[in-house]
Amino acid sequence: MGFANHRQQSVLLEGERRRSSISSVPSPQTNPNSPVKKKRTPRWSDVWLKNTNTLENVIVAMQLQSFSKDSHIPTPNSKTKPLLANFCKIDRTLLLSDELLLRILSKLPDSQRNSNFLVCKRWLNLQGRLVRSLRVMDLNFLLSGRLILRFPNLNRVDLVSGSLMSSRNSGILLSNRILSMHVDSWFLPVPGVGEENILDNMVIDKGLKTLASGCPNLRKLAFIGGSELGLLSVAEECETLQELELHKCNDNLLRGIAACENLQILKLIGNVDGLYSSVVTDIGLTILAQGCKRLVKLELNGCEGSFDGIKAIGQCCQMLEELTICDHRMDDGWLAALSYCENLKTLRIMSCRKIDPNPGPDEYLSPCPALERLHLHNCQLRDRKSAKALFVTCGAAREIFISDCWGLVDGIFSFASHFWRVKFLSLEGCSLLTTQGLESVILQWNELQSLRVVSCKNIKESSISPALSSLFSIFKDLKWRPDTKSLLSSSLIGTHMGKKGGRFFKKTWDMKVLPGVHDHTSTRQT
Repeated sequence: MGFANHRQQSVLLEGERRRSSISSVPSPQTNPNSPVKKKRTPRWSDVWLKNTNTLENVIVAMQLQSFSKDSHIPTPNSKTKPLLANFCKIDRTLLLSDELLLRILSKLPDSQRNSNFLVCKRWLNLQGRLVRSLRVMDLNFLLSGRLILRFPNLNRVDLVSGSLMSSRNSGILLSNRILSMHVDSWFLPVPGVGEENILDNMVIDKGLKTLASGCPNLRKLAFIGGSELGLLSVAEECETLQELELHKCNDNLLRGIAACENLQILKLIGNVDGLYSSVVTDIGLTILAQGCKRLVKLELNGCEGSFDGIKAIGQCCQMLEELTICDHRMDDGWLAALSYCENLKTLRIMSCRKIDPNPGPDEYLSPCPALERLHLHNCQLRDRKSAKALFVTCGAAREIFISDCWGLVDGIFSFASHFWRVKFLSLEGCSLLTTQGLESVILQWNELQSLRVVSCKNIKESSISPALSSLFSIFKDLKWRPDTKSLLSSSLIGTHMGKKGGRFFKKTWDMKVLPGVHDHTSTRQT
């Protein structure tokens, strides 16, 4: 028994020695000097964590990881700098922050900037931030939210083309001075046909609300249709809105414009012949005048109205400097209201079939005191009363531009003597005006310094008087091209062209044809 107990104790002691000896052996995982240890290769995640300042997004880390598959695996003592240096040889722009890269891309010209989005997805997103102006061709691009994600910094947006249901694949383009749209071959140009191709007002209002919430820094907006609710949403969200263009505008839509407190430039298009018809009356003009008191430029295109509407604009919009009236449907007597626009400097009347057939007595007409420029383009000036009333109202103008106006004969142009401080006169396409009619007026303008006469075929150089010739000699600027035929004949001197056939061709002449085609010589008698 004693021997057995002694043997058992010795076995236990031996086991304890072995366990202590095994535990005293250094583990390969804890001993760095052990040759058995297999060191872990550096991971790209370590490089990512150590270089967070230069590598800022997950895309860069994924590209680094893909690059490591083809590169040499670093040794345990190698550092990450050589890897970064090798990677920089591939695309150094990845080490630049988005802000710095945006500043670089913004310095490029537009011709090079537009193709930058093809480089990579990062440049695609950065290029979208640089876009400030955009014309939307499909309103679904806005309603889906993709427009805001793609171009978050827009400040000028045109929704007119995107609000029309036109055939994109059609090669037929219906174009107007204001609007253009693609039409199918079965299209019939009947009045009001464009109204059928305009999206519903609710859809347009939804698009305006989406745009206003995504682009609060909007400065210029153009759209067609809609209601006052859509315009109100834009006015509430976009406080910096300064320029607005409203197609198919009416009095109800103008109710929402009162909230646009910072609006400075406004273009109203009420009626477009052949496309759509809408009505803007004195009610809408009065709402406009009371709501937008900071207006600087106003254009009324195809709008109705009368003396009261123009007077309200002149009294309320005291900062108004430029007024454009195009193809108006106004009642008689509206010209007399222009005198209420005390700070008006530029008046443009374009494409008007009539000016003001019944302007009223002359004592009710007074000139605009601050007017400097008068533009008449493509207008009917056949009525003597309206022409006289217009020239009297604009008598303070210093610069006069008349182009392609019908009915401007010598008798109508004689009313221009009411201008008393003209310094510049431009006449273009006035084919009925003669040299005597021009001379009778401009000799009365003592301050005239510049004259431009182009394509006025009845103004002849041969009928210039000595008084008019001496006046030309003191002008600072003179452009004299009244007859294009005289210019053509003078430029063809010495070229033997422009002559009649009997003088240019000989009575008998031989025309020798190329050899091998005909073997005979034909003779032509003239």
